[in-house]
Amino acid sequence: MQLPELIPYNSNELLLGYQKRWVADESPLKIAEKSRRTGLTWAEAADATLTASAAKSAGGTNHFYVGSNKEMAREFIDAVAMWAKAFDKVATEISEEVFTDEDKDILTFVVYFDSGYKVQALSSNPSNLRGMQGNVTIDEAAFHERLAEVLKAALALTMWGAKVRLISTHNGDESIFNELINDSRAGKKRYSVHRITLDDACREGLYQRICERTGKQWSIEAEEDWKAGLLKDTATEEDALEEYYCVPKSGGGAYLPRILIEARMRPEYTVVQYRGTTEFNQWPEHIREAEMNDWCEQNLLPLLVVLDPKLHHCVGEDFGRSSDMTVISPMQVGQDLIRRVPFLCELHNVPFKQQEQVFNYIADRLPRLYAGALDGRGNGQYMAEQAGYRYGQGRMESVMLSQGFYLEHMPKFKAAFEDDKIHIPQHADILSDLRALQVIKGIPKLPDTKTDSKKQRHGDSAIALFLAYYASLMEVEEFAYHSAAKHQNRNDDQRHRSIRTTGGFRRGCL
Repeated sequence: MQLPELIPYNSNELLLGYQKRWVADESPLKIAEKSRRTGLTWAEAADATLTASAAKSAGGTNHFYVGSNKEMAREFIDAVAMWAKAFDKVATEISEEVFTDEDKDILTFVVYFDSGYKVQALSSNPSNLRGMQGNVTIDEAAFHERLAEVLKAALALTMWGAKVRLISTHNGDESIFNELINDSRAGKKRYSVHRITLDDACREGLYQRICERTGKQWSIEAEEDWKAGLLKDTATEEDALEEYYCVPKSGGGAYLPRILIEARMRPEYTVVQYRGTTEFNQWPEHIREAEMNDWCEQNLLPLLVVLDPKLHHCVGEDFGRSSDMTVISPMQVGQDLIRRVPFLCELHNVPFKQQEQVFNYIADRLPRLYAGALDGRGNGQYMAEQAGYRYGQGRMESVMLSQGFYLEHMPKFKAAFEDDKIHIPQHADILSDLRALQVIKGIPKLPDTKTDSKKQRHGDSAIALFLAYYASLMEVEEFAYHSAAKHQNRNDDQRHRSIRTTGGFRRGCL
């Protein structure tokens, strides 16, 4: 069941919105990067209770909890016992059992259910999971000294249908926990990732629930003061961001290392630039159109006619008018699945109609054009809308570059550089633009200010390349047309006219 992204607070509900989404996610592997004390482990205990109390035919199984200390284990099992009573499930009282952990005996906590299954808290020794069968929760995973080994043992259980859950605040950007999250967002791992910052939790009622439990009066002002106090109490700003906003310490700086960018640059690819002048911009439109067409024929056509007609192409565009520039990035998808950018087209101070003209000139001539992604913010929405009308709304997407969009798709873009799946023009401005991408409060994106030393660029080619890569991954339905057979009988001709089935595109149909 797909739950909405924001669920308003309801005092009659036991779980908050983000807790409900976590429990409802039945992915075999899932990760939660979270602010501390958001109650996600408490929600996990509810899920464990429902699973262990269910019959085998209803998906019931054992559930093992692996925390980092004895106190966490006891707290989790206490929560399970509480949920068992709330759900009216038949369960034993919490029992303590001695578990042999290699050369020593460990006291563990367990609750047995009438279904025959149990919820048991184990130590963090990887060998404890050997021979077990059931779902596994690894809590505060980023702080486990042997996370890789624990995870290796837990994943073996998934062969028989068990599920693995990792829950944690961050513990540095070089932790295995953070690597798993980045790899999952890049599509290298198949974990479902949930991100819950302090603000996310409060939007769905965390502080309201706290006030309800402590007898305090809730107000927006009180909530803001409460959050400010939490942040102020941390030792450093880095600590505050890591503890409450899912930003691993040492995160920040350039998102793509210089050495990685330069390794993907190719000298045979080029950058073509056009700078509009005050005189040009004041000409009548038909004269500007003729002038721009001549420029396209001279500068763009030689680059377009040599493209391989057998390969698919896509296009990305970052919009700018006066303070920023428009960058158009065609992209070729090779048989080896490497995305190659044969050239970039940069337009400085060019009227909207001529920007549209240049985009259409390029897109019309890209062999087997199947997808495009255009910056849909502000005035860029006009360009994106016109491209949709011309080439089909289903394959020209207007993209709003939100934090959520960056968070979901930028790791895949970075992975293309890491895996040598993208080749781009060798140009200092492109290097500068890509180096401008930063991790800002846990989100890989461009800063709001100008990004080059001359204060003339805003990472424009980086966004064009990013959107072109995004377009190359789009699932687009192909359209074609077929003519009905021609009949000699005139009456038949009236009944069986030639019919074409298309996607409604003027040009460029696959």
